[in-house]
Amino acid sequence: MEKSSCIHFCFISYLVLFIVVGSWYRSTNSSLPNSTLQTPWSTSKNRIFSNSKASSVLETQAQTSIDHSAEAPHHPLDPLTVQEINKVLKWSKGDALLPRKAQVLALLNGQSHVLTVDLDSSSITSHAINSSSGYPMLSVDDILAASKVPFSNAEFNKSIAARGVPSSDLICLPPSAGWFGPNEEGKRVVKVLCYSKESTPNFYMRPIEGLVMTVDLDTLEVLKFSDTGREIPIPKSTDTDYRYTAQTKEPQMEPLNPISIEQPKGPSFRVEDGHIVKWANWVFHLKADHRAGLVISRVMVRDSENGELRDVMYKGFASEFFVPYMDLDESWYFKSYMDAGEYGLGMSALPLVPLNDCPRHSYYMDGIFATPDGNPFVQPNMICLFERYAGDISWRHSEGLLTDFQIREARPKVTLVARMAASVGNYDYIFDWEFQTDGLINVKVGLSGMLMVKGSPYHQAPNQDAMSGPLISENLIGVVHDHFVTFHLDMDIDGANNSFVNVNLVKERSLPGESPRKSYLKAKRKIAKTEKDAQIKLKLYDPSRVSYD
Repeated sequence: MEKSSCIHFCFISYLVLFIVVGSWYRSTNSSLPNSTLQTPWSTSKNRIFSNSKASSVLETQAQTSIDHSAEAPHHPLDPLTVQEINKVLKWSKGDALLPRKAQVLALLNGQSHVLTVDLDSSSITSHAINSSSGYPMLSVDDILAASKVPFSNAEFNKSIAARGVPSSDLICLPPSAGWFGPNEEGKRVVKVLCYSKESTPNFYMRPIEGLVMTVDLDTLEVLKFSDTGREIPIPKSTDTDYRYTAQTKEPQMEPLNPISIEQPKGPSFRVEDGHIVKWANWVFHLKADHRAGLVISRVMVRDSENGELRDVMYKGFASEFFVPYMDLDESWYFKSYMDAGEYGLGMSALPLVPLNDCPRHSYYMDGIFATPDGNPFVQPNMICLFERYAGDISWRHSEGLLTDFQIREARPKVTLVARMAASVGNYDYIFDWEFQTDGLINVKVGLSGMLMVKGSPYHQAPNQDAMSGPLISENLIGVVHDHFVTFHLDMDIDGANNSFVNVNLVKERSLPGESPRKSYLKAKRKIAKTEKDAQIKLKLYDPSRVSYD
């Protein structure tokens, strides 16, 4: 059951979570997609394997395909199995029961139904109907259906013909659903934009600017048609193909030799019952999630003095990825993506590429989800788990100048990483949860992929004030935007009775005659009583430190 002691934090692109556990911990020494993945990690062309060799190498790294059809849960936090998803789908009155519950979101006649199904009794224990605001996230079926609507619209076809773009070269897709004013209240509405894929797989670089259709997802009708950019040319396809095999010249750099971390005795971590991870002094539950992508639960660390496991975190995951664009045009004002809530980070995750996405000796974990029609769907190799050593130092000290001791001691920094990558449209997000032996957890979010660009009539940059971002190429503007990552962190530092503490460094004046010093810095602790009290505005000249006590 979800606990109530939760605080949400919003950071940009990178989050470091310092876990204070009260003692000092000492450091101690598939299924692959298409052929474009048959490229080694190296960026130098002279190390491209032949297809047969690349396939052989990658096959040795990919985990053998797992049959999930007969799996049973081993832990209360394990995701639903194939059998349990089928049980929900095929349930009818009088069927046998299962020991777990599942939440079902269903759309019927424009209403959102939220049902709780008791898998132990095969009965619906709750049923709520929401006929106003708030809808389930976009499904693959929603996206595919919306993308086809423009092609049956007469105004759209007329505009495309006037621009000289064959319909066979078009790709249309709906940005995040959002909310676009009171006239659209009570409707499942998306905007649909289109791009030209002629001569390039990177259609994002060839937007058909100013052409926007507002589509009702329930009726699949065009509610509004906007065409304001016919004078804006479609950007050229030259040099837009990002694939490694499409590059026509060597990169201007010294070639890189292959690199790999060897583990002659194998990795030090182990995974029990499919989801319980044990490594060094850490124990935690790891699973894939439809919306959050990767969920870490029941995190415990072993006390270095008495050997007892101590609670650290009940549950942690990325709760939202908010990406607002700063442009007021008719075809841009609504672009405020909710990548987790609208598309699902788990459903946007594709199989990780051995040796490129994850190093040698990685352990791969599949994701099991339900498709829009309720059937189970397996996403292979969605999460990888591996040990990392990048030559960093965990701890060191030298002695000998002023004493009789001659000490040169350094300890390598070896960490455990749980990784997932989500491809949400043009952007790829890489999530790393990194565990250190000193009781610290680093949560890192990496950003890759392509920019979302705006078509422009300009070949050279005019007055910058006239554009919503810099001109990055002919007829292309990189619109100013930001990426805000919100994390759900339900901490359990030595139990659930925790307080969020903000420690500020403030300048204090010394009292007359107290000291030759006139001022000093003093740490002042503030215990947050509400979520608003816990809000922190990061400022360079106002240093602070946060922790759980």
